[in-house]
Amino acid sequence: MTVIDNHDVLRKDGEVRLSEASARDFFELLKPRVMSLVVFTAFAGLVLAPGPIHPVLGAIAILCIAVGAGASGALNMWYDADIDAVMTRTARRPIPAGRITPSEALAFGLTLSVFSVVILGLVVNWLSAGILAFTIFFYAVIYTMWLKRSTPQNIVIGGAAGAFPPVIGWACVTGGVSFESVILFLIIFLWTPAHFWALALFKMRDYESVGVPMLPNVAGEATTKNQIVVYAVLTALCAVVPALTGAASIGYGAVASLLGGIFVYCSIAVWRMPDGDQKMIPAKKMFAFSIFYLFAIFSALMIDRFAAGALGLIGGIL
Repeated sequence: MTVIDNHDVLRKDGEVRLSEASARDFFELLKPRVMSLVVFTAFAGLVLAPGPIHPVLGAIAILCIAVGAGASGALNMWYDADIDAVMTRTARRPIPAGRITPSEALAFGLTLSVFSVVILGLVVNWLSAGILAFTIFFYAVIYTMWLKRSTPQNIVIGGAAGAFPPVIGWACVTGGVSFESVILFLIIFLWTPAHFWALALFKMRDYESVGVPMLPNVAGEATTKNQIVVYAVLTALCAVVPALTGAASIGYGAVASLLGGIFVYCSIAVWRMPDGDQKMIPAKKMFAFSIFYLFAIFSALMIDRFAAGALGLIGGIL
């Protein structure tokens, strides 16, 4: 039986040994599913920002943002190895499963953090690199080491880390931050609590077993459901703002309104779910749709921008 602690080695049958991690294990440390969302929203920020960026620089920027996100994931897994070993949905992660030592994960995360920030600063610009560095610090230190285990509002405040990628992408193109990029930030920031608390509802026994103060465990299911509805409504309203300010078309506004209506409907289904429901089907559906919702909103924004550009080009030719 393998026992994991936060030292430099893994112990098996009383003997000290080094890990035999594969490339796949290190890739898993990067939290690839989370990274895919980060890459997508950062790319959206890159596309939606006014002005051009050389394709090579754009590719390097996205790569650095992806690596920085992966570094955050690795540092999160290093620090949370103790609770990951107890929770059912995380017990097979590389560190608690005994495939990677904690010190290897820490070194991996720190190395990727420095690499991603320095390369982004040298090749693109230092504002985007600075925001990336702050994002990594916020997720690994402020959220993982402090907020996650100390307050039921952990995911509300900590959600800022996941909301920065489109701002970084925007800064890569423009060298600055604008009202439009702040709206992109707010869409993700407001979306995160509704998304994550839906997960927390049907995984609250896991969080309770490790003493993480998620809202359902601390404030109860009823309060959590109320908050999910509130944040779903705020997210839906915020997602329509680009159309109201002229940053996107009325067509995008219609799509965002439809998606937002479905998002709010899902949250109301969760709100109506009886406390103590063992199946938690509405919460699971809310969680699944919330992922689709965010991808759909940012896809709609990019399609709208491409359509506007194409119409402008045709108008110029005619």
